[in-house]
Amino acid sequence: MDAETIVHVIRGSLIESRHRGHIAVVDHQGRLMHSLGNPEIVTFARSSAKLLQAIPVVESGAADFYQFSDEETAVICASHSGEPAHLNAVLSILAKTGLGPEYLQCGVHPPFDSAASRALAERREEPSSLHNNCSGKHSGMLALAKFMGVPTDRYLSIEHPVQKRMLSAVAEMADLPESQIPLGTDGCGVPVFGLPVSRLALAFARLSKNDGLSKQRSEACNRILRSIRRKPFYLAGTNRFDTRLIEVTGGRIIGKMGAEGVFALAIPERGWGIAVKVEDGAKRALYPTVTETLRQLHLLNDEETAALQPFHTPAHSNWQGQNVGRIEPAFTLKSSAAN
Repeated sequence: MDAETIVHVIRGSLIESRHRGHIAVVDHQGRLMHSLGNPEIVTFARSSAKLLQAIPVVESGAADFYQFSDEETAVICASHSGEPAHLNAVLSILAKTGLGPEYLQCGVHPPFDSAASRALAERREEPSSLHNNCSGKHSGMLALAKFMGVPTDRYLSIEHPVQKRMLSAVAEMADLPESQIPLGTDGCGVPVFGLPVSRLALAFARLSKNDGLSKQRSEACNRILRSIRRKPFYLAGTNRFDTRLIEVTGGRIIGKMGAEGVFALAIPERGWGIAVKVEDGAKRALYPTVTETLRQLHLLNDEETAALQPFHTPAHSNWQGQNVGRIEPAFTLKSSAAN
């Protein structure tokens, strides 16, 4: 099956561009409920996997040992905007483990948040590894390394015990042998996992309804979702879709973006997982597709859909700030015959 059109980019009265993609909606028993395109296409989960990578940090006992707060647990799962509260949470994790920012190997980029970036420039300061959107995930990896008593200097390597634990957790949640998961290197240097879109959805379905998992795994999944539900700002930041989705729905829906047009969602009240892949990786197509998927599944009410309108049907503007068109979803989900 080929990718299908998911989004139209409209300028004036013409469809100027089209984005294509794949969607899978899966329940916690692995049944494909709804789909679009090819739900079995393999793609890298990118940062959508962060909630799954957090599982060993909690499951191992490290989160309890270091007494991580909800804010700290949420930022371990984050692609944060580099705002002061995010940096403070990462620094707190590192301090609790007896480490400093120099141990982070995620690389450096400016904060995603424009206000935080401007503040740095006004102070004539350069961004650091703390501002990297993945610094929370890396601080969690370092905490797990310290807790396990293994070296902290090579934690990026797939051969490192921390990365082996994370690959194992992802494989188990996606119900795949580790040998069937292609590996690459993510933007922050750690291993990244190739999964069929349907298996990424399954992993999030099992995160949502984990009664078939071990007691330790189930408790870890529940704690991760609970922390993000309580502190959604720490998952992304100001005016970010991941944060707004959780705020608007009161935590009924928890979703995590990934680079190159990936998004995964946990729907605890249904025991469902949803995964989206925009074929060309365009971010501008991602949030309209996710919001429309939720709307078609009747997971958003009218008030919630209206609150998410800036992400659902964003205006298409030119450099003068004029509204010259719009970006809008252009698909209808297909129900599975088995549903």
